[in-house]
Amino acid sequence: MRDPRPRAGTALPYPAAAGSGTRAAATAPGTRAAARPGTRTAAGPSTRAAAATPGTRAAATTPGTRAAAGSGTRVAGVPQPRAGSGATGPVARDSGGGTTTGVAAATVAVAPGARARAGVVLPEPRPAGDAAPRPLKVVAFGGGHGLSASLRGLLRCSADVALEITAIVTVGDDGGSSGRLRAERDALLPPGDLRQALAALAAGEPTMQRTADVLQYRFAAMPASADGGADPLAGHAVGNLLLLGLMEMLGDPVVALDHAAAMVGARGRVLPMARHAVEIEADIRGADPNRPAEIVTVSGQHAVAVALGHVEAVRITPVDPPTCPQAIDAIGEADWLIFGPGSWYTSVLPHLLVPRLAEAITKSRARRLVTLNLAAENETLGLSVADHLAALHWYLPGLRVDTVLADAKWVGEPEPVHHAAESLGAQLVLAPLAVADGSPRHDPESLGVALVPVLGAAR
Repeated sequence: MRDPRPRAGTALPYPAAAGSGTRAAATAPGTRAAARPGTRTAAGPSTRAAAATPGTRAAATTPGTRAAAGSGTRVAGVPQPRAGSGATGPVARDSGGGTTTGVAAATVAVAPGARARAGVVLPEPRPAGDAAPRPLKVVAFGGGHGLSASLRGLLRCSADVALEITAIVTVGDDGGSSGRLRAERDALLPPGDLRQALAALAAGEPTMQRTADVLQYRFAAMPASADGGADPLAGHAVGNLLLLGLMEMLGDPVVALDHAAAMVGARGRVLPMARHAVEIEADIRGADPNRPAEIVTVSGQHAVAVALGHVEAVRITPVDPPTCPQAIDAIGEADWLIFGPGSWYTSVLPHLLVPRLAEAITKSRARRLVTLNLAAENETLGLSVADHLAALHWYLPGLRVDTVLADAKWVGEPEPVHHAAESLGAQLVLAPLAVADGSPRHDPESLGVALVPVLGAAR
C-alpha cells in the first residue's frame, strides 16, 4: 500500500460571515459588498453574495457550500459559536489563512425575525397551520463505542434540528461475547455492536431506558462448580442473547432488529452493514517485534484491533457480502452520511469495502461528514490525523466529503488536517468534542451541540 498521506493543497478563500441580523447586499464580481458598520462581507473575483430576501437563498460563496436565507432558514454556511462561549466554539478558516471563531465558510444570511439560541440561528415559531419541514435523513456508519457516541450526539442535535436517524453497523466483531456466539452458535451476525446502537437510540422514558439497561447488562462469572466447568453465561450481554434468539426465530436480521428497536422505543433504525457476518483481515508490517520489516496477515477484527505494527492494507471476506436493501435505500435517500468516530480500520473503513454499500455511498447526493477520533488506537499507531482522512480516499477514491469535524485540542497542528480535508473537498470545523475529564472520549452533549449548525446548514 502506498503512503496515503495527501499532498498539501491550496487554501480555499473562505469569505468572512455577514454579521448576525444583517443581509448580504448584492455584489458584482470584483466589487466590495456593502454591509452595516461593524460587519464584514467578503467580495472579490471568486466570491459573490446574492441579495437575501424572504423565501430566497443567498448564492454560495465558496465552491461546495450553500448560504441559506429567508423565512424558515436555520443557518446558512457552517457553524457559529455558542452564545457566551467566546473562542471555544467551532472555528472556520478565514480568507487570510488564519482562523476566525464561529466564521462560516459562506456568507450568513439571517432570516428576518429569526432568533438565536445557543449560537444557532433558529426561525420564529411557524404560524398555526404551516407545515413543518421534513426531518433531515441522516445515516451514521460505524460500530462499537464510537458509533454509540455519534448516535447519542445526533439525538442531542435532534432537539434543535429534526432528524430521521439510521445507523449502519459493521458486522465483523469476533471478540468477547459476539465472538463466542459466532463460534458456538454460528450466529448469523455478531450482535454486540448492533446492541450498542439500539441502546444508544433508546427512548428517554424510564421504562425504555430500563429496557436498554437490561440489554447492556452483562452476566458476571459464577463461582466455579464442583466439576470445574466454566460458566456458560459469564461475559454474555443480555442484549446479545436476545438478538441471537430473535434472528434465529425470525430468520431475517432486519426484522429482528426492528423488533428489538420497538422494545426500547428506538428513535432511529439500526441496520447491519451486511446480511451475515464478515471476516476482517489486515496486512501488518512489524506485527512481530523481532521482525519489524516483515509483513504478516492478521485475521479477525479483534486480532487486527490489538495487533502491533503498521497496517498496510485491510480487506473483508467474503469480498462481496449480501447487503440489506433497506441500507441501500437509506443511503440513497439520505441528506447526510456520517463516518466516525470509531476504530478506523475495523469499524469505519469496512463499510467502504462492501461493494454495493460503496457504490451507494458514491452515488448518493447526500452531504458527507467525517468526525475524527481524538487519539490513536493500536490499529492506527503511527497514522496521523491527516492520514486518517487520506485512508478514506485510498479505500474509496470516489468519496467526496463536505465537512470534517475535529476537536481543536486533540487535533494537534491543524494545517496538515486542513489540507487533507481540502483534498477531499471538505471544510475543517474545529469544536470542543471531548469529555471534560481530559480522556480521549467524545462527549455526546458536546458533539450534539457542534452538529447543530453543521447539519442545520442543509436547510
